[in-house]
Amino acid sequence: MEELIKKAEEKGINVEDLIILALSKLDPNEGVKIRLELAEKYLSEAKDYLSKGDAIQASEKAYKTAEEIVKALAEKFNLPEYQQAIKEGRWYTYNLGHAAAKLSLKLGDWVKAGWNSAYVLHVWGFHEAKFDLDTVKIMISDIERMIREARKVILS
Repeated sequence: MEELIKKAEEKGINVEDLIILALSKLDPNEGVKIRLELAEKYLSEAKDYLSKGDAIQASEKAYKTAEEIVKALAEKFNLPEYQQAIKEGRWYTYNLGHAAAKLSLKLGDWVKAGWNSAYVLHVWGFHEAKFDLDTVKIMISDIERMIREARKVILS
């Protein structure tokens, strides 16, 4: 099984996402809750990396936090982007951006602010490694708000 997962990941297949999508087909609420739990785990890991002085990994975990929140909310509201992800068996970054914009109109600017900060961290904090710890901390505050607000929406 480990070798199968490794081969899938080498080909760009997000096995974790496929499993969550499959579980969601059986019980949509289960997928949403799993994504919230994942987001909380990623945020905790981002904070751990910050405390260790690793701005690069903190940036990527913060991005993963926002990614899971957008996916969870898109699923909760059954957005077309979620339906596309089911159809294609994966999420694309541009679909996450579309979903974040639509969710922002429905739920408030906290979605857009969180997603935008996360994407900036993904590019400039992780891939380009240009952000210092202070910059990452400032950007993560938007993502912390995003998860707080999303928790209210998801668990209500």
